[in-house]
Amino acid sequence: MLIRLDTADSPGALLVPYPATLDVSYELVEHVSWLIYARRRELNSPWRRLDCFKQALLTLAHLRKNEMFAQLAASFGVSTTTAWRYVDETLDVLAAWAPGLREALTGLGEGDHVIVDGTLIPIDRIAADELYYSMKHRRHGMNVQVIARPDGTPLWFSRTTPGRTHDLTAAQAHGIVQACLTRQLLVLANRAYQGAGATVRTPYYHHREQTEHYQQFNRDHARLRPPGERAFTQLKSWRILRRARCSTRSIGTLVQAVHTLLTCSYSG
Repeated sequence: MLIRLDTADSPGALLVPYPATLDVSYELVEHVSWLIYARRRELNSPWRRLDCFKQALLTLAHLRKNEMFAQLAASFGVSTTTAWRYVDETLDVLAAWAPGLREALTGLGEGDHVIVDGTLIPIDRIAADELYYSMKHRRHGMNVQVIARPDGTPLWFSRTTPGRTHDLTAAQAHGIVQACLTRQLLVLANRAYQGAGATVRTPYYHHREQTEHYQQFNRDHARLRPPGERAFTQLKSWRILRRARCSTRSIGTLVQAVHTLLTCSYSG
């Protein structure tokens, strides 16, 4: 089946669908399809152009491969508008299952430690959009904070803030510092969080000029903290978050949706 695509660059072009594989488990696609089925029942909207399984597959292909909607639409035999609507609906369903901060820390308490870090989700913006420009990463994007277990398993991803937001400012605004203090959780973070106080521990500056005690602390800190960066590696294994082309308001939904998918993968 051929799908006609009308764009300024390629008026009247024909898109040819082709078979391809997607590197996600069948169980994950099936789980997402059941969530979609529940939403359709809730909306009393049983009939759609695509069944629940194909809608789930469509969305996962978009997130995993970051393909344009026109390409996805051609592959699934629907219009570009329908593809966009199905993906948007599924993202809302998935994001609703992402845990809140309080829920994510349930079961943790004094004697436990977590790793807090921040990353930038790159976006398409022009130089004039200073609000989204991160001096640290030298590019435009949205700031996301993570709380991870010592092995790198993500517990919670924050909502997104403009790229110029400092990591410490973001952590305080999201309530991370206070939430961990309330539970007496030791927090390991990099130097960007220096001055957070409470239970947050960051490396010492000029540690080679300090006593052996401070040098040993920095060595232990350097050994324990890096696994937390795996959380962002897992997040960005979904290519949609390597360079987001959507509205900045939608990126938070993308992050929460992917977190739900990561959680499903762990539990599976």
